[in-house]
Amino acid sequence: MRKNTLCTLFGILIVSLIWLTPFASASQFNFGVYTVIPDNQIDKQKSYFNLKMKPNQKQTLTIQLKNDTEDDVVIEPIIHSATTNINGVVEYGPTNAVRDSSLLYELGDLIKTDKEITIPAKGSKDLYLNVTMPEEEFDGILAGGITLEEKKASSKNTEETNKGVNIENKYAYVVGITLQETDEVVKQDLQLHDVKAGQVNARNVINATLQNPTATYLNRFEVDAVITKKGKKEELYKSQKQDMQMAPNSNFDYPISLNGEKFKSGNYTLHLKAKSSEESWEFEKDFTIEGEVASKFNKLDVSIEDPNYIWYIVGLLFALLAGLLSFLFWKKKQQVTNN
Repeated sequence: MRKNTLCTLFGILIVSLIWLTPFASASQFNFGVYTVIPDNQIDKQKSYFNLKMKPNQKQTLTIQLKNDTEDDVVIEPIIHSATTNINGVVEYGPTNAVRDSSLLYELGDLIKTDKEITIPAKGSKDLYLNVTMPEEEFDGILAGGITLEEKKASSKNTEETNKGVNIENKYAYVVGITLQETDEVVKQDLQLHDVKAGQVNARNVINATLQNPTATYLNRFEVDAVITKKGKKEELYKSQKQDMQMAPNSNFDYPISLNGEKFKSGNYTLHLKAKSSEESWEFEKDFTIEGEVASKFNKLDVSIEDPNYIWYIVGLLFALLAGLLSFLFWKKKQQVTNN
């Protein structure tokens, strides 16, 4: 048995397969996190849980929690399967993503732990994760993580109220967990599902839903996407992105930006090429943007300027300038008359 520390100079730590992701400084934490690596760890150099187990095997994993403060610290653990966000980044903590249809086993169903645990002041406490593997043998990887977030009491000290809006900063450790039963190599696959109009950060995009239906990671994943009018070759919109990654049995909406342009109703075609470190794929898919949908998103897009509004302003400025010139001319004429 070996103990590895996951404490670093960063706040929310996503202890994933190959990297840590920083979101806050360690000084913003009131507790430390240490994993106790078991004998069936595949790669004992890793500080996250990277385990090989057998069908229906039960095992208890241990995470040591340390509190150096003068007060008790209450932690709320949450276990979640890995997902892929719109940036092509794997997330190991809780998200709003809907469970992918290809995911056979949700990590939260296989691993049980306390809903709440208290670390005593100037002390430590062990958190136990009770793992029960599926009865049927499977090939590939089940991936996810456990989020360890401090439970904060609602008070004026922890919340800032500004015009009725409560602002509260939250920081958490996320410890990665991967489970597998065999060493069988799973052939990678990629599927294209819906292509439709949408928005990201109140800006028009065309979303192409990409799915990894296999129990393996798509590493060094990249996409080259082009939108044309149906039956035409002229490229209207395009997007390229490299160095992405897809979690096993996950999907995400790959956004193709309109770069501030309005949606126009009509029939279009998506031409998409994708590749990983091992495989490559090509897709073509026709889709339609209805006039009602285009109008709705165009009104919400903050980057689109209404040309009629601009002309109203220009006309008003000209009117004011003409009025000012007329007034000055009249005033000068009055002065000449009086003299």
